[in-house]
Amino acid sequence: MQVTHEGDYKFAPEERPLLPGSPFSPAHRPARRIAYAFAALLTGIASTFGNALVTVNTVNLAGDLGIYVVTASILPAIYAAMTGTAALTLVKGRAQFGVPAVTHGLLIAYATAGMIQYLFPSLSTAILVRAVAGLCASALITMTLYNLMQAFPARHRPLALLFGISLPQLGVPLARLVPVELLSLDHWRGLHLIETGMALLVLAVSLALPLPRSERSKAFQPLDILIILLFIPAILLVCVVLSVGRFYWWTDTPWLGVALAAAVPLFAAVVIIELAREKPLIHVRWISSYEMMRFIIVAAMVRIALAEQTYGSIGLLTSGGLNNDQLHTLFIFVALSMVAGMIVAALTLKEEHIRYQVITAALIVALGAWMDTDATNITRPHQLYISQSLIGFGTTLFIGPALVFGFIRVLRQGVDVFLTFVTMFSISQNVGGLAGSALLGSYQVMRVKAHSSALSEHLVAGDPQVVARIQDGVRTLAPTITDPAALSAQGAGLLGQAMTREATILAYNDVAMLVAEVALATALYVIYVAVHNALQQHRLSALGAQT
Repeated sequence: MQVTHEGDYKFAPEERPLLPGSPFSPAHRPARRIAYAFAALLTGIASTFGNALVTVNTVNLAGDLGIYVVTASILPAIYAAMTGTAALTLVKGRAQFGVPAVTHGLLIAYATAGMIQYLFPSLSTAILVRAVAGLCASALITMTLYNLMQAFPARHRPLALLFGISLPQLGVPLARLVPVELLSLDHWRGLHLIETGMALLVLAVSLALPLPRSERSKAFQPLDILIILLFIPAILLVCVVLSVGRFYWWTDTPWLGVALAAAVPLFAAVVIIELAREKPLIHVRWISSYEMMRFIIVAAMVRIALAEQTYGSIGLLTSGGLNNDQLHTLFIFVALSMVAGMIVAALTLKEEHIRYQVITAALIVALGAWMDTDATNITRPHQLYISQSLIGFGTTLFIGPALVFGFIRVLRQGVDVFLTFVTMFSISQNVGGLAGSALLGSYQVMRVKAHSSALSEHLVAGDPQVVARIQDGVRTLAPTITDPAALSAQGAGLLGQAMTREATILAYNDVAMLVAEVALATALYVIYVAVHNALQQHRLSALGAQT
């Protein structure tokens, strides 16, 4: 039976949603299925596109707002914290108030915050927009899943999960394709207009193509609000520390330790309260089981490795003086490779194949990172097409099957743990991304110092090559500087700058090698788990045959 008008349609039992708050899934006409697929494409990209624009242009936005870059770096932290924890509120909010009320309300709030930022640009309004954008991103990713579930027939519903979590990954490479001139119009108000326009466009599409209704019921328990008020600040503290730690430096700034220490009792209070509740918001015992902890660790490790694309390769190219407009072709390749990764993941998706997909994705990321370990000061974007395409391919080959694997575990355990799984998976990806940038950034700083020290040991004043390099610098500056002492000092300074530049490039090579090692270690660990489980299953089968 096909839906013509929802008011005249009675949903069959098999069309009922598996999860509370989800819309029904009736049969649709082909044209309507296609419309839902296009709506999913829009909401999936829009969920991350706005934040990607801000992240890509953080340095420029900091200058326009009159703040330091380190201060502006808290904006991605706020977004990650709100996106990672949004499920705590939104899953039950949809069940109690309905999908349209929650999603449309957040889109209106996002557009309103964007207009406030446009009219009154400041750090406080930027923080407001990032917080609302984080909540809205989580809602739009879920909206993408719902639209795809309407687009796919029942037998292909797992593909809705796979594509639903993969499409948002396109936000970052597509944001890199937007010309800087368009974003920087009228003191970067162009960026705020694009964000606001995306929110209004998604709102218009969701109103024009509404989802089928969902069953509503009282979902929130009295202690749920307390858990939310404890958990969100704890995650926010961790995210802020991860974002600014490498700028202020971990051991030089006491308040970083104070912030982490403040998060500990908040987490502890959440665990103590949830363990004592009959119907907890976060199922601590289930998420702390060996299998789920192993899953979360693998998901976080892969996400940390994927930070090479957003930190390592970009840092390498920008250190060579390139700007975003010179990276467009590179990110076209990255976006296309992500689409290819989705297609391969969809074609090979079976429960028994998921571990092999994760292993393959990790190995591909390791290969791509390893290919970037021999960069020089003349490395240009076209030399990174293959390596970065491999990492983009590995991204979507991993994340979709990983979500499907976790969802299968949710169905086996019971839908009560769905909210817990979504929250923990989202945290592993969002906080894992921040942790990856923090790890790679800190490692890069340490390696720059090590390489600078090693290179400076060879800079002996009597070395003919050193003297020749200084003289080259002197000849370059001679037309503009007449004082001999100042000219000599500036010539030596140019040599020091060249040494620092080389140390920076060598450090980025070390970062790429670290990423390759992390990805390879993750693949080897998953292989070990697969072999261990197979041997254990064989042993149990042998014992069963004997009895």
